[in-house]
Formats: sequence, C-alpha cells, structure tokens
Amino acid sequence: MITNEKKICIIGAGGFGREVLCCLIDAIAATNLKIEEIASFMVSDKYLKESKIMNIEVLPLSTFDPLLYNVVVAIGDPLTRKMVIDRLPCNTKFTTIIHPTAIISEWAEIGEGSIITAGTIVTCNIKIGKHAQLNLHTTIGHDCIIGDFFTTGPAVNISGNCKIGNYVYFGTDSAVRQGITICNNVTIGMGGIVVKDILEEGVYIGNPLRILERK
Repeated sequence: MITNEKKICIIGAGGFGREVLCCLIDAIAATNLKIEEIASFMVSDKYLKESKIMNIEVLPLSTFDPLLYNVVVAIGDPLTRKMVIDRLPCNTKFTTIIHPTAIISEWAEIGEGSIITAGTIVTCNIKIGKHAQLNLHTTIGHDCIIGDFFTTGPAVNISGNCKIGNYVYFGTDSAVRQGITICNNVTIGMGGIVVKDILEEGVYIGNPLRILERK
C-alpha cells in the first residue's frame, strides 16, 4: 500500500524510470495523494542534469536518506540494478509498485522492490523474487518459481510450471513453453522462443532459440 509516510525514491530517471512514475501516478489516482508530494527521482551525481522531470524533483543519489525514503530502482539491466541496490545503506526499505490494471492473484508472491506495469497477469501459485520488473502485458502462468532481479520487456509470455533463476532478462515478445528450467544470468533476445531447458549462462536469440554469447 502506498502512503505518504515516506516519500518514494525512484532511482533512475531514464525512459523506464519515467514509465514507473506514470505507473505510480495511476496507482494513487483513487487516493488523495499528490505525486509531487510523495515521489522524487534520484540519479547518480554524475548524471544529474535536470532539477525536475515530469514536474517531479530530481535529486543526487548522494543525498539519499533511508529514514526519509522508500526505494524502487527503475533500471532495466538486472546486474546494474543489483549493483545500485548493493550500494544503498543496509537499512534501506524497498517499495513495490503495481499498476491498477495488473491482475495478480492472491496466490502469487511478489518480492520487495518489484515493479509490475499495466496489463500484466500473474496467475496462481507463483513466486517471484526481489526487485523484479514485469513490463507491459507480461503474462506468467501457474506454478512458476522465479528468482531475484527478473526482468521482462513488453508482451512476454511465460507458461506454467517454469523455474527461472536470478538475473534473467526476457526481451519483448519472447515466450517460454510450459515446464522449462532456465539457469541464472540468461538473456533472451526479442522474439526468442524457449522450448528447451537453458542450463548455461549466456545470451540466446531466435526461433528456434540458439546461444549467441556465453557469459
């Protein structure tokens, strides 16, 4: 639940950061909260160029105070997101932002610091780890177990009974057959179709899927 007890710090003010702000605006639309009073962008000091973006203040990350802010990290690359989070104070609290049009069953578990955007569907008996980002119209079927820092582009479809590791990224319009296992540190390129287990870290593309680069 989003309140004005602490401001929400959106770390990252690029394209996805601005989409997260829009998601947050929609999430509080039925309340009396005002977005400019509950949210701020923060960026690395060396990237600070503007004082406001979309009428929301932009602050240097060096000013972050965990007593004043709850955090969501709006950086698409899973490993970069982890690096930023690891550098935050140990008493940092993370918030989860879920767009009001997302359908999340009561039998789904979503880890802290996650972002679930418009049109996403997460069905039953699903566990998703911390700091996930589910982009527009992602669908995840029953009984999936998914690790930390999971990331999808728009229109990703994951069938039921899949097991997906940490730091896995799915490009736009990619899809996974039911019952697939995917190890840690895997990137699936745009439109990739996963019909066999992936047990080696790397970048995969195509239909049928093939490895492009080993990590």
